[in-house]
Amino acid sequence: MIGGAFSIHSRVTQPSLLFTEKPPRLRCSSTNLREFRFAQSMIFAIKEINKSAFLLPNVTIGYRIYDNCGSTLSSMRAAMALLNGDEWTLEKSCSGQSAVNAIIGESESSSTIVLSRTTGPFKIPVISHSATCECLSSRKEYPSFFRTIASDLHQSRALAQLVKHFGWTWVGAVNSDSDYGNNGMAIFLTAAREEGVCVEYSEKFHRAEPQKLLKVVEVIRKSTARVIVGFLAHVEMNNLLEQLSLHNITGRQFIGVEAWITADSLVTPTSFSVLGGSLGFAVQKANISDMQNYLTKDFWETEFQCEEAADDSVAKMTNCRENQDLIELKDYNDDVSELRYSANIYKAIYAVAHSLDSILKCSDSQGCDKAVKVTPEQVVESLKQVNFTIKNGEQVWFDSSGAAAARYEVVNWQRGSDGSIHFEPVGYYDASLPPGQMFVLQTEAIMWPGGSNEVNVIGDSFDITVMTDCLKHLFLFDSKPPVSVCSDSCHPGTYKALQKGKPICCYDCISCADGEISNSTDSNDCKKCPGEYWSNQNRDACVLKTIEFLSFTEVMGQILVFFTLFGVLLTIAVGILFLINKDTPLVKANNSELSFLLLFSLTLCFLCSLTFIGRPSEWSCMLRHTAFGITFVLCISCVLGKTIVVLMAFRATLPGSNVMKWFGPAQQRVSVLAFTLIQVIICILWLTINPPFPLQNMNYYKEKIILECALGSPVGFWAVLGYIGLLAVLCFVLAFLARKLPDNFNEAKFITFSMLIFCAVWITFIPAYVSSPGKFTVAVEIFAILASSYGLLFCIFAPKCFIIIVKPELNTRKHLMGKIQSE
Repeated sequence: MIGGAFSIHSRVTQPSLLFTEKPPRLRCSSTNLREFRFAQSMIFAIKEINKSAFLLPNVTIGYRIYDNCGSTLSSMRAAMALLNGDEWTLEKSCSGQSAVNAIIGESESSSTIVLSRTTGPFKIPVISHSATCECLSSRKEYPSFFRTIASDLHQSRALAQLVKHFGWTWVGAVNSDSDYGNNGMAIFLTAAREEGVCVEYSEKFHRAEPQKLLKVVEVIRKSTARVIVGFLAHVEMNNLLEQLSLHNITGRQFIGVEAWITADSLVTPTSFSVLGGSLGFAVQKANISDMQNYLTKDFWETEFQCEEAADDSVAKMTNCRENQDLIELKDYNDDVSELRYSANIYKAIYAVAHSLDSILKCSDSQGCDKAVKVTPEQVVESLKQVNFTIKNGEQVWFDSSGAAAARYEVVNWQRGSDGSIHFEPVGYYDASLPPGQMFVLQTEAIMWPGGSNEVNVIGDSFDITVMTDCLKHLFLFDSKPPVSVCSDSCHPGTYKALQKGKPICCYDCISCADGEISNSTDSNDCKKCPGEYWSNQNRDACVLKTIEFLSFTEVMGQILVFFTLFGVLLTIAVGILFLINKDTPLVKANNSELSFLLLFSLTLCFLCSLTFIGRPSEWSCMLRHTAFGITFVLCISCVLGKTIVVLMAFRATLPGSNVMKWFGPAQQRVSVLAFTLIQVIICILWLTINPPFPLQNMNYYKEKIILECALGSPVGFWAVLGYIGLLAVLCFVLAFLARKLPDNFNEAKFITFSMLIFCAVWITFIPAYVSSPGKFTVAVEIFAILASSYGLLFCIFAPKCFIIIVKPELNTRKHLMGKIQSE
């Protein structure tokens, strides 16, 4: 004997408890066609086994099926009836334990818990077809519980993955206030948190709490989440659907569970406006041959004979009156195609039959050993070992927790071209497969809430079959899933900054700082670019920094080159002019040898400025500073020599003076060479110990690299510059002392002016050099070189050139001697 407990009616009316008379039976109402089909499926499986010649060949299985009316109170009554029999007796004792070897049921987890805890001490196995609460997996609390469906542990995690798959990070959650809903939702919330999904609200209600249901509806109406995860039993979902339809709350994307996603009873004229496009996990279909015909025809003809005829017995007529609401379902067959749980009941009955077959040691030739006394403990242990294949090819076995393998279909509520509503499979979830293959979705086949006129064709090409399918679903599909996020995604170049007091899915998008990037959507922070890179304008990629140096191609570089070459040309022109007039008194009187050497050194001074322009290299860095130092010392040495010559010449005109023999042409050459040699030695030491080198300066500007010449040894640089300054000051002092000497062509006063300009330029150069950024540092240095060079050229040679070209009459010895005599 196999027992069964189903909610053939979904409402129960409690009788008045006056304690003055024996209370009548509970009154049940509101027929649940789905549960009625479960009872029919159980009878079909038992009949099929009884006809089998291979399974329990000489044993007949009977059944006792009870209606618990969707109430835990009725579940307790059904449990006690299955244990003791349901006879009404006047004796104090019960009628005795019923010969039930196993119990099939129940559909809801809470009722199943009541049933399992009641039968648990008697070790009677309970096999449920749809009780999925993870709490039932405890073998310590429920050692004799089995189920031909997977636990909600898998479904809840799969729900979180489904939500995450479509980028819904802001969802609402509603569950039944029962063991099933509370346990399933708790697992989902944990999994959702791990997947980065935030829950705006989590509400629950019980079917007996209408006021709480209204509060849930109000929360849904005010919420911003467009996706609702409904971990609801069938009855609660029906109640919620009624209220949502009444309040005209539509356009939400519902994510459902196996308890209601394929419930045909939820399909009403108004339900599609609320649940259209719903996605959820359903028990896999298992088409059992002959079952559909039995449910719609054979059952009514053989098991439920209730035809009002003249020869009907009184008992038969009574049975007809009591089950009038069931008789109304006799010709209804629209729900048969969605009887997914019926296959689970079918597998549960066969599991019991196989376990009994093993206990009774049945064989095809000798049949079963009826002498063996079957105990509940034996059935429990045998159920743990069963492993068989039903006639449609599906394998049946139980894992260590007593559950079946976790396999679900992903179904979608869609409206067909004829207006009918279908639960279309759009994917599957199989926990037994490797991680990357567990979850498969055909996104292009999904219809979303608020379907638009767009037809979604996926792929580069399609054949006539695809086109026909598209035309069939014209005006039914929306091409994109709804958006349900607390905050819009942060684009590359920004990062997420959490909003205070809100979940992690609510954030502001802040642009990355300079030099930082984020190259992915919804970055939690920005990454710094490497040293030689900088963030682009969009802050989504690192690009090479602009390398800055004074080049020949830019305007400032070209201007400096122009003045450099112009200075060289002027110097050469003056040299040619002096060379042409080398025999004139003016040129001879101003020490022509030192003048030509000075013009040569000035030419080098002008040209050395070119070494400061262009991309710095190791050789150019060493050349620019040493060439500058040596050429300028050569130049100042020549000026110093000319100044000393003026002073010596004045001393030589005094009576009895013979100083010129101590500073003749040879001594002049040696002095220039000696002064220059000192600078050469300084430069050699500088280049040997710590020479200048090219450096990428990344500190001054963050967004670009200054390519400059590092000094190497600052002491060497300042020694070179200081030595030039020392000679310049010495030359200035001597020239200042000789500025008023009585000579019509006295160079001392012009040298004084030139040294004054020279010193002023280089004194001003020092702070400008230190404070100028990047290439402007080089420009300041070139400007100082050019300015001091032009100062020397114009102050020393311009007056002479003026006389040679404009006033040639003054370029005579007579004028020179006359001037001296007059004084």
